[in-house]
Amino acid sequence: MALYSYKGIDRTGAETKGSVNAENINLAKSKVRALGIMLTDIKEQKSEPKAQKNISFGAAVSINDLSLMTRQLATLIKARIQIVESFNALIEQCENPKLRVILSEVRQKVNEGSSLAKALSDYPKVFDTIYVNMVEAGESSGTLDIVLLRLAEFTEAQVKLKNKVRGAMMYPIIMLCVGATVMSIILVLVIPKITKIFVTLKKELPLPTQICIWLSSFIKSYWWAIILGIFAGIYLLKKYIATKKGRAVYDSIVLKIPVVGGLVTMVNVSRFCSTLGTLLNSGVPILMAMNIVKNLISNVHMQKAIERSRTNVSEGSSLAGPLAESKLFPVMVTHMISLGEKSGELEPMLNIIAENYEDQVESKLNGLTSILEPIMMVGMGGAVAFIVMSVVVPMMELNSVK
Repeated sequence: MALYSYKGIDRTGAETKGSVNAENINLAKSKVRALGIMLTDIKEQKSEPKAQKNISFGAAVSINDLSLMTRQLATLIKARIQIVESFNALIEQCENPKLRVILSEVRQKVNEGSSLAKALSDYPKVFDTIYVNMVEAGESSGTLDIVLLRLAEFTEAQVKLKNKVRGAMMYPIIMLCVGATVMSIILVLVIPKITKIFVTLKKELPLPTQICIWLSSFIKSYWWAIILGIFAGIYLLKKYIATKKGRAVYDSIVLKIPVVGGLVTMVNVSRFCSTLGTLLNSGVPILMAMNIVKNLISNVHMQKAIERSRTNVSEGSSLAGPLAESKLFPVMVTHMISLGEKSGELEPMLNIIAENYEDQVESKLNGLTSILEPIMMVGMGGAVAFIVMSVVVPMMELNSVK
């Protein structure tokens, strides 16, 4: 059964459009006509999985849409509704056009005998490796409804964490942009008019005033070079970070930055523990789970520590050992993982660590925001004070001469 989109004219003469499920285009036309609609156009909707690389994940299917769909599918399967029928219900109520088409194609593949995990794997930009592997584990163990529910909760938790980090970084970025814009306007438009007075008097000016005049002249003459330099710098930095050596150097520097380094460690530890715990709880083998988790960690040095840990596990040794030796994971984390391994309660222990570090990340972000706000205010105030003094001091000297 495929999904067909149509355009037509209803009984009132108004243009209308929609979609119907049908075995073929002729049946689709019959269904539309049965609704009292005169067809003007009808075609099968396809998602073109092979072209998925050119599709922006955020623009096509949002995390919220995916999480809602996953929860609904878990509920339907838990109610013992056959998977094809469950997809029929999902397609009918799905509001995202892109996701509706993908669900229709997944249903078709499942109906033809494919496993759900295999069908989902054809759409990597929507259903990532974690999603597919967890579904595969759920299908194998007969606990697909439980796994899907965990997937929905895991997805929501990851989005929440990402939004917290973005929200905390947004304020200082906005403040920096606004401050730079205001300072540029003052230097380019205001300072030249005031400094004309000082230049005509041919009097030696104080150093702050000379610096201010030089900055104003430089920005006014070479504004294009400054903008070009900023973009070129960002481009070259990205190119350098994209290399293996550049990424290693960049990640090493980030970890050493006060406050920021600690925050990066916390975010990665939380992601590592929550993802690994969720995968293991869902029945994914530990070696496969660690390979998946490794690719989700943003810092290459922490990735290497996880890879060494995976090798250790494959040889029958401890998971916590290489993590502790790397000194990139906090002592409390490696100690708790070690205790979890010895007691056979690794999954619950990972979930406890993840919850604890999610709280710590939130606390750290709030603290970072409260520290950055006064620092940026003082910085902007200092810059404005410097410009004001560079203008006021020579004017006071002129008045004293008179």
